[in-house]
Amino acid sequence: MSANLVDRYVFTALRRVPEQQRADIDRELRASIEDAVDARVEAGEEREAAVETTLQELGDPDRLADSYADRPNYLIGPELFPVWRRSMTMLITIVLPIIVVVNAIVQVLANDAGFGDVIGSSVGTIITVGAHMFFWTTLGFWIVERTGAGKDDINRPWTPKDLPRYEPGALTRVQFAANLVWPAALIVALVLQQFTFTDEPLLDPANWNTWWPVLIALIVLKGMWVFWVYRLGTWTRAVAVVNAVHGLAIGGVILYLLASDNFFNPAFTGFAGADVDLEGWISVVVMITTGLSILYDIFDVARKAEQARKGLGIRIPGTGNTYTAS
Repeated sequence: MSANLVDRYVFTALRRVPEQQRADIDRELRASIEDAVDARVEAGEEREAAVETTLQELGDPDRLADSYADRPNYLIGPELFPVWRRSMTMLITIVLPIIVVVNAIVQVLANDAGFGDVIGSSVGTIITVGAHMFFWTTLGFWIVERTGAGKDDINRPWTPKDLPRYEPGALTRVQFAANLVWPAALIVALVLQQFTFTDEPLLDPANWNTWWPVLIALIVLKGMWVFWVYRLGTWTRAVAVVNAVHGLAIGGVILYLLASDNFFNPAFTGFAGADVDLEGWISVVVMITTGLSILYDIFDVARKAEQARKGLGIRIPGTGNTYTAS
């Protein structure tokens, strides 16, 4: 009976071991079991009981095989887990909301969908796209974990440079990514509404001769400004001045087009059939929103620059402490 138990244990373990290692591990494992059993027998234990106790202490043969084969028995190990977590956080909090908003816009413009249809479609998008993001991201990290390919590039050694920046107004990596994503999303939306969503685009196609390329150029400059701020690691007066000039330029273009009735496409039929001047009301709302947003952005950046210049401390969320750059 005891020999049968040992054979079954060894055979079970060898199933999960690469073929070229099986002979060596077979001999090593049997020798280890025999030595442990002999020691227990010499101590006065019955042989069959000694075999069962030894195998019990060795534990699950599948786990033992993984240790022999140097194969992890987890999906994503502790080395890559923080990188995977940061990646998923960025995808779920930044990329997924953008996809949901774009999908909702497509539903409204392409299908003239009602409020309930848009909500239902958005919930479905969250579930479907979120599941795909989780699955494919996790699969990619699993492949890296098992093969080791690119592991050093993904999980580079930690250095003090990786510490979060707590200087007043300094952009974190997540903020940096978010501030680059929205300009790209605006450019994509501007182009797609012209060529994809409807027979008649929402925005005036005549502006492609001048104003839409100018607006795209200004949006690209905003992305370059964000990169500049991220590289500086803090806010300065120069950053605030450039931001103010840029904000006034982009706001001036949008407000001019709205005020002169050259922003929306006159041939767009989505505003037809309303009891009120829907296009006029939307223009007013966009003008007010644009003006307030730009003024707030100019004020906020100027405030951060002055705060950084004076070396004022900021409160660190979750710590109760105030950080002051030395």
